[in-house]
Amino acid sequence: MTATDLSHYDPAPATPPVVDQQTWQAEMEDLRRREKAVTRELDALSAQRRRLPMVKMPDYTLEGAFGPVRLVDLFDGRHQLIVYSHMWHPGAEFQCGGCTFFSSQFARLEYLGNYDARFVVVTQGPIDEALAYRRRVGNPMSWYSTAESSFGADVGAPPDAGYALNVFLRDGEDVYRTWHTDGRGLEQLSYVFGLMDVLPYGRQEDWQDSPDGWPGGEAGRGWPESEDVAGWYGDS
Repeated sequence: MTATDLSHYDPAPATPPVVDQQTWQAEMEDLRRREKAVTRELDALSAQRRRLPMVKMPDYTLEGAFGPVRLVDLFDGRHQLIVYSHMWHPGAEFQCGGCTFFSSQFARLEYLGNYDARFVVVTQGPIDEALAYRRRVGNPMSWYSTAESSFGADVGAPPDAGYALNVFLRDGEDVYRTWHTDGRGLEQLSYVFGLMDVLPYGRQEDWQDSPDGWPGGEAGRGWPESEDVAGWYGDS
C-alpha cells in the first residue's frame, strides 16, 4: 500500500479549542437549547404570518415567454404564488450578482405543486432580454417582465432599485398580496446561508461575532458574481 502524501493539506487558519467528548457534549447541549428556542419562535412567527390580513391587487398585465399574461395567470391554476422581483439594470450583460445568486438556488420547484403553489421571477427588463439573461445564467425558473406595468414598483421593486419577494393568494380571479420581505429577510428562504452558518468559520464576514483570529472580510465576500453563475450553469 502506498503511503498517502499529505503535504498538500494546509493547516487550518484558526481552530476552536480542543476538549474532551464530555465537555464538547455539554457545550453542544447548551447551544441546542437555544437553537430549539429559535425554532419554536420561528414556528410562532409562521403562525402569525398565516393570520395576516391581505390586500387586493389590481388586474396587472405582465409579459411572459409567449406574450402578455395577467397576474392571475402566473398562478397556473394554483392558489398560492411566490414572486421574486429580480433587480434589472438596462443594457447590462450581467445583472445584479446577489439576485442572480439567490434565484440560482431554486433548481427544483416541482414539489411546490403538492402545496398548491408556484414560485416565479419577475423583472423590470424587457421580456426578450430577461429570457436571454435567464438562459445565460442557466436559471430554470419561469420569468416574466413587468417593464410595461407598475407591478414591480407597487410591490417594492421599482425600476433601477432594489429586489423584493412577495406572496400572493388567488381567490377565483381575484389576487391578494399576503406577505412581503426584502434585505436580509430573504435569508430564511436561502439554503446557502443556512449551510454557511453551521460551518466553523461561518460566513467569514467582519460584521459577524467570531472569535479572534477567525477568517473575515467584507460582507458578501464569498458570494458568486453573475459571471460565475453563468459559467457554472449557463448555456453560453
